[in-house]
Amino acid sequence: MNSVNANFSQNISIVHPQYFFIIGLTGISNSTYYYIFLFITYFITVIGNSIVLLIIALHRSLHSPKYFGVFNLALADIGETNALIPNMMKNFLFDSQYITFNACLANMFFVFFFSSLQSVTLVVLAYDRFIAICLPLRYHAIVNNSSMVLIFSAIWAFNSSVVVLMVVSISRLSFCESNVIQSYFCDHGPMFRMACNDKSINNIMAFLISALYIVVPLIIIVLSYLGIFLALSKITTWQGRLKALKTCVSHLLLVGIYFLPICCSYIAALLVSLSPNARVISTSLAYAVPPMLNPIIYVLNTAEIKDIIRKVVKKRSAPIRENISK
Repeated sequence: MNSVNANFSQNISIVHPQYFFIIGLTGISNSTYYYIFLFITYFITVIGNSIVLLIIALHRSLHSPKYFGVFNLALADIGETNALIPNMMKNFLFDSQYITFNACLANMFFVFFFSSLQSVTLVVLAYDRFIAICLPLRYHAIVNNSSMVLIFSAIWAFNSSVVVLMVVSISRLSFCESNVIQSYFCDHGPMFRMACNDKSINNIMAFLISALYIVVPLIIIVLSYLGIFLALSKITTWQGRLKALKTCVSHLLLVGIYFLPICCSYIAALLVSLSPNARVISTSLAYAVPPMLNPIIYVLNTAEIKDIIRKVVKKRSAPIRENISK
């Protein structure tokens, strides 16, 4: 009976503020230029990834396992960008830094869900390249559209469960001292650190999220490429090696663009005492820039997509040339 009363009193003591105040970019000098950069980034990201989605969806020649992964990555890029940048622009345009408690939890869910989806999708694309180069004769038996649907269905379900647990761990905290978030979105770390009750579960969740979506994917991708390079070394001709390696160029660029900024910001935070403004800028760039560059890389480095774009441009430009000639 005493334990029940203790639990009841503990639940009563939990304080959820009506609003949080996000002040991540307010103290940065000349922040107007940074907001302009973010707006340009948002525009390019949405347009570029939407084009990739439409091209893959409308052309049956691209309905293959590899492009199923690319489609998922473009979807994750758009989702993460829409979860981050419009809210930041709202703070700048309308000088509105507050966000309701429930909206803050929703913002946290979508940012972390789509970011984790990006990370795991890069692992799946590495798996696709590994099977294609190391086991070419068995590729179509192992990697097909049905297996990709199962893989990504499992990924969406697993990521949703992990991120929901993280959000629930925030909802059990009591914010009785501060409701000011030192970040540019409802970030898990800055939020749980300002709570005034037990935060041990949140520390575990922070470690789990970092391990699951940064450390483990990076290790798997590195190991897969070690296997790929080993398989390439067994190819006798340089032309054969280069032809196989070219199929990996786009993915390697995507991996570098996604993981390098995140790893650099984490390492800088560990080795150097970054100011809050420097941390906000470095992490916001790490989240905002990769989704903008991903569709550009795939369009420039993928022959199939470039050929489709050329055909569409020729079809659209042909009537214009005919009218001019008349």
